[in-house]
Amino acid sequence: MKKLLIFIAVIVMMASCQNNGSKKSATKSQKANVSLAAAGATFPMPFYKMAFKKYSEQTGIPVSYGGIGSGGGIRSLKDKVVDFGASDAFLSNAEMAKMPAPIVHIPTCSGAVVIAFNLPGIESIKLNPDILTKIFMGKITKWNNSELQKLNPGIKFPDLTITVVHRSDGSGTTNMFSDYMSKISPVWKAQIGSGKSLNWPTGMGAKGNPGVAGTVSQTVGTIGYIGSEYAFAQKISFALLQNKSGNFIKPSIASVSAAGKGEIPADTRVMITNSPAADAYPISGFTWIILYKDQFYNNRSLTQARATLKLLNWMIGPEAQAIAKKVNYAPLPEKVVKMAQNILKTVTYKGKPILK
Repeated sequence: MKKLLIFIAVIVMMASCQNNGSKKSATKSQKANVSLAAAGATFPMPFYKMAFKKYSEQTGIPVSYGGIGSGGGIRSLKDKVVDFGASDAFLSNAEMAKMPAPIVHIPTCSGAVVIAFNLPGIESIKLNPDILTKIFMGKITKWNNSELQKLNPGIKFPDLTITVVHRSDGSGTTNMFSDYMSKISPVWKAQIGSGKSLNWPTGMGAKGNPGVAGTVSQTVGTIGYIGSEYAFAQKISFALLQNKSGNFIKPSIASVSAAGKGEIPADTRVMITNSPAADAYPISGFTWIILYKDQFYNNRSLTQARATLKLLNWMIGPEAQAIAKKVNYAPLPEKVVKMAQNILKTVTYKGKPILK
C-alpha cells in the first residue's frame, strides 16, 4: 500500500510539472505570436526606432516600423495593413470622414523642422520670413543676394545658385513647413498653400527626411527643410529663424517646448507653428500615432489590440519620453500626456474599453 501511494504521488508530481511546463510554453508561445507593425512619418523615425527597440527588448514583442512618409502611414492604416500609422499632419475632419472607421490621434513628442543648407565654411545664417519665402518660391536665386547679405553682414556669401530641395512624397514635414509658410506669407498662402504634397514653383524633390538630408549634405548650394534630428545627426548647417516676436531662434528642445505651451484641444489636433512665445522656434509641431478607435477589425484579436494599446501607453510614459529627449525631440508637456492617456482610454474592442 505504501509503495502504491508513493507511485501515485510521483505520477501527480510529474503531471503537475508537465502542466506547469505546458502553461509556460503556452505563455511564451502566445507572446512570440504577438508582433506589432506600423508605418508612416520619417520625421520621428529616429525616436520611434530607438523606443520600439527598447520596448521589444523589455517585453519580447517585436515592433517593426517603416518610414514611408505621413501620407503612406495614413494609407497603410486606411488599408488596415498596420496596427497603427504615424503622421506629422493630423487628419482634417474631411480626411477622417474618408477613413473606414473612426480614428484617434495620440501625440508622441514634438520636434522642429529646420532650414538646412550646404555652403562650405558657413555654419549658420539668419533668415527672416520675407527672405525665406522668396528663396522657397524661387524669387531669390543666388546666395550672394543683397537682401540675404544685408541680414547677415558678417558672412561672405559665394556667387552660387541656390538649389531648393523639397519632399517628393506625401509628407507631414511638408505639411508643417507649409503651414508655417502660409502663416507668415499671404503670397505663399494664395499661390502654394499648405498640405502634405505641394506644387512646387522651384527646386528638386527627394524622398523622406533621409532623402532631403542626404541631398543637402552632398550637394553644395542646396537648401531644404528637414526634421531637426537629421540635421543634427549628419552635422548639416541650419539657419536661425526669426520668430513672430522678432527674435532669431535656434532649434532646440527648449525652443520647441516653448512653442507647445499654448492652448491644446482635447483631441490634440493642433498646429503650433509660428508661436507668439518670445523664445519659441517657429517651425515646431507635434507628431502623432493614429489608430482605429475600435480595434476589432480584420479578425483582429483582443490580444493584438491589448498589445497595441500597451505599447502606445508606454510611448507617452516617462521612459519613452526620456528616449525622445535623448535624440533631440521635445517630450510631451504633462498636460498633453494626460490628454493622450484620456484618448487611449476611449479606444475599445467590440465596444468595450481596452485600458482601465
